[in-house]
Amino acid sequence: MSPGTATNSGIPSPVDYSGLTPDVLLDAVDLCGYRTSGRFLALNSYENRVYQIGLEDEPPVIVKFYRPGRWTSAAILEEHAFALELADREIPVVSPLNCNDSTLHRHAGYRFAIYPRQGGRWPELDHREDRLWMGRFIGRIHAVGAVRPFAHRPVLTIESFGYQSCRFLLEQGFLPAHIETAYRTLTEDLLQQVSQRFSGAGTVRQIRLHGDCHPGNILWTEDGPHFVDLDDCRTGPAIQDLWMLISGERSDMQRQLGDLVDGYLQFHDLDYRELQLIEPLRTLRMIHYAAWLARRWEDPAFPQAFPWFNTSRYWEEHVLALREQAGLLNEPALAV
Repeated sequence: MSPGTATNSGIPSPVDYSGLTPDVLLDAVDLCGYRTSGRFLALNSYENRVYQIGLEDEPPVIVKFYRPGRWTSAAILEEHAFALELADREIPVVSPLNCNDSTLHRHAGYRFAIYPRQGGRWPELDHREDRLWMGRFIGRIHAVGAVRPFAHRPVLTIESFGYQSCRFLLEQGFLPAHIETAYRTLTEDLLQQVSQRFSGAGTVRQIRLHGDCHPGNILWTEDGPHFVDLDDCRTGPAIQDLWMLISGERSDMQRQLGDLVDGYLQFHDLDYRELQLIEPLRTLRMIHYAAWLARRWEDPAFPQAFPWFNTSRYWEEHVLALREQAGLLNEPALAV
């Protein structure tokens, strides 16, 4: 059997990672032409399963097994192509390794990719210079992302992040009975507000994005920030990759955003109408995140990692946070 050849024994369900035994992990990497040492370490990942695999006489590699059924193979290959396109322009994104003329491989019914190991720490972004650096980094990514569109990756929309998420939670019975009516009416009002804010911003440009650009998805070294993968890359407005890097009181966020934008503008233009979308996008993320946890709740890793989810207290606090968003959506947009 040649390296990278599929040995499908049926396609696993989206929650079935039981087939990822140590032998399967090591065989998958060996089939791609590497000599594994037998050592492996499970890394912190919930959506996919990610491992550090030791090699004989070489540095370890990182292997990501994609959640079955989440992406089409075309969408995964488009993610890889975007990472390689960025790397070709010396933008610090860790791109997948090519084995036997492909970056996407199959073994035992699972699809996987292999990456070089690259460490780092979470960014603190407490200082203006770090925020400027981060802004330049994202600006460089967006300068490439704006060159051509995605064909197979999803688009960030009010329908997909908002309405579909609400429908799933309500139809699948996740909301406690005493919360359900409040959640339903509140989210209906919120999504109407969000739609109005999007309409007020007008037609903004949609480009290829990282898509989930919060500090936990960024690693920082002496050479600056980098992304280790683009698993959530999608099409959307540029501000989506900036707003998750600001936090605190309004004055704090305004100062942080100003620094990020100052760095960003060195490499890419920003449509300032998109500033009106910061709180709408935050609202959509909050709704979508709750639905994401619910959609993954049958995966045994999720109740272990998020024991506070799906309790009455969680839903009560979630509704309270959404009510606060209703107030923020009525405030003027941040300015830089």
